Amino acid sequence: MIIGIDISQIVYGTGVSFYTSSLVENLLKIDKTNEYRLLAGTLRQSVFFKDYFTSLKDFKNAKGKIVSFPPYLADLFSNRLHLLPIESFLDKIDVFHSSDWSQPPTRAAKITTIHDFGFLKFPATAHPKIKSVMARRLKWVKKEVDMIIAISESTKKDIMEILNIPEEKIKVVYEAAPNDVVQIKDQKKINQIKNKYKLDDGFLLSVATLEPRKNLKRIILAFQKIKKDFPSMKLVIAGKSGWDQGLNEIIRQKQSDIVFTGYVNRDDLMTLYSSASCFVFPSLYEGFGLPILEAMKCGAPVVTSNVSSMSEITGQAGVLVDPLSVEKIAQGIKKAISDKESLIKKGFKQADSFSWEKTAKETLEVYKKAVENK
Repeated sequence: MIIGIDISQIVYGTGVSFYTSSLVENLLKIDKTNEYRLLAGTLRQSVFFKDYFTSLKDFKNAKGKIVSFPPYLADLFSNRLHLLPIESFLDKIDVFHSSDWSQPPTRAAKITTIHDFGFLKFPATAHPKIKSVMARRLKWVKKEVDMIIAISESTKKDIMEILNIPEEKIKVVYEAAPNDVVQIKDQKKINQIKNKYKLDDGFLLSVATLEPRKNLKRIILAFQKIKKDFPSMKLVIAGKSGWDQGLNEIIRQKQSDIVFTGYVNRDDLMTLYSSASCFVFPSLYEGFGLPILEAMKCGAPVVTSNVSSMSEITGQAGVLVDPLSVEKIAQGIKKAISDKESLIKKGFKQADSFSWEKTAKETLEVYKKAVENK
């Protein structure tokens, strides 16, 4: 097979960027038989993609192509006008895996990945431009795509209900935690992080962009409820600024027991996961919930929601709570702390059941099936 993949989104540093780059890297590691044609549509990031293609030079079955095609033109020609088949850029291909942004026409078997429907379920958290682009793209997904990859059973259910697409056209292929996620045991590193953020031995950790869907106000209220049982405990919220959720006043108050770190680098994040008393992630909705696996791989007991994908990703390895109940979140935190050792062992095992090699193998099977059925 000659497999075309749109990799334009890897430049943005998002969850979809991570998915795409991890998938491509692992497909090339496991597959020496098929040919890969990687398409990067960009106007200003050609240097980034040139470096990226150079990093793949040892994979002789992969070729990259940069097209001066910014996102707004990709949306115009692919989603609005639905012109310029992908073969205009990649010559003949057998299967094409489209991006999260555009759905160009093609004569090849058509594959796309749907991550979540947050822009529909929580429209206040999505930019109007993103909502309109996604709606236009999904119209063509429903009309033309041969197979859809869903990153969880929850997302598969949403695809069937929202797009009315038959189950046989959808394959669930789970993501995995990044390969660089490891438990930090170096006490010197741990002490440096605690000094950096003025932390004591006990702290709760939540990792999320500051937006309503991440449920941060209820995390704070639950934390305040447990303070009488854990008077020295602090709450660390690590993540970049997002939409105002009534958190600005809390941030301005600079409460000594609540630490907003802003964006943290990967090394700091792994150390925070590894030294937290508990990881708290009662999001209102997730297509997958990658931070859950990251926390488990680092040895943090997990409290997360019993809704959407989070329960299936967590399995029996964490404490599942009603994300709409402050009381249930507080009870879940106390349970996780008291069952810490048991949850850590279960978490390691659960996280190890997901791998990018497995993701790549299952994705390759989807490509083969789509071509066979074309």
